Amino acid sequence: MSSVTNSEVQLIGRSEAVRTILTDIDCAARSGAKVLITGETGVGKEVVARLIHQRSARAASRLVTVNCAGLPDSLLESELFGHVRGSFTGAYRDKPGLLEMAPNGTVFLDEVGEMSARMQVVLLRFLETGEIQRIGADRSHTRVNVRLITATNRDLPKEIASGNFREDLFFRLNVIRMHLPPLRERIEDVPLLFDHYLTYYCTQHRVERPEVATATLDALLAYRWPGNIRELRNVAERIALKSTGAVLKPTDLPSELIRTSEAVAAAAPAVGQTSQVEDMTTRMLRQGESFWSAVYPVFMQRDMTRDELRRIIEIGLESTNGNYRLLVALFNMPPDDYKRFLGFLRKHSCHLPFQRFRTITRTPRNFAVAG
Repeated sequence: MSSVTNSEVQLIGRSEAVRTILTDIDCAARSGAKVLITGETGVGKEVVARLIHQRSARAASRLVTVNCAGLPDSLLESELFGHVRGSFTGAYRDKPGLLEMAPNGTVFLDEVGEMSARMQVVLLRFLETGEIQRIGADRSHTRVNVRLITATNRDLPKEIASGNFREDLFFRLNVIRMHLPPLRERIEDVPLLFDHYLTYYCTQHRVERPEVATATLDALLAYRWPGNIRELRNVAERIALKSTGAVLKPTDLPSELIRTSEAVAAAAPAVGQTSQVEDMTTRMLRQGESFWSAVYPVFMQRDMTRDELRRIIEIGLESTNGNYRLLVALFNMPPDDYKRFLGFLRKHSCHLPFQRFRTITRTPRNFAVAG
């Protein structure tokens, strides 16, 4: 657990997902309503909670954070609500809880989905009354004005269905809902994040920052980052501690990233297997046929491999300099199909990082983007 008044935090990225999150943060900061932040472990839920606090009218007061998964019931209740002298062994004096210590501030409960059934009842009672009753007291001690932000990596509706989480508590917490996507769904943010953390840790450990080779960046973009931003940050620190050269090569990366990079390279289509790819791209780029009629049915009938689909996307991105919105137009789809198209590619692991195409200044094969 921790407590801060002001600290410099930032949300790094240029993806559409990050822009949406920043808009949601500003909306949440304008009110004092409860916020529930969901997402996988390591996606930055605490960063979002801190930004909401810092941009709100409560910014001058304290932000208190508590990890509900790291404390047993008795200690968690004592930390939140406090206790009176003699209420249990070791309680030698009255102690205020963190909720009392953040008047007009914000309390961030991380991993609220890990709370026991008993603690859920205790928290629900507080949300209904706003009253603090210390452990061992026979009446409420005071009433506090705090804003509650909670976060969880669990699917709370599923937890409710299985009887592990109270539905009435969920409704209390779920006033403003924010979901943070995993890093693999906003892979275009990886270069910015890696650059930030590599610079930070090289400065912290007083070592020279290496330049990142193009092949190394490709390996970082090909990796799925199951640990999300937290894993990327740890990788950046490990590299900073081990870096010995002026250029960061793929072989300098941790073994799990190298294996992924090699697997992607091995999956590249073999020479002589491009006839269907050329036919499909010709139908779309020369004859004006839509992706949904030329490519989609063939792929869904399993008459086209993922490698062939990736090659088609690669040809398109070479023509649009990595711009997926222009790619939608290039493949003769209406602009409203943008999200559907990206969702289809991600579902079938055919979404390619746009960065590798952004250095291309020519238009291969003289293909023109339809207006």
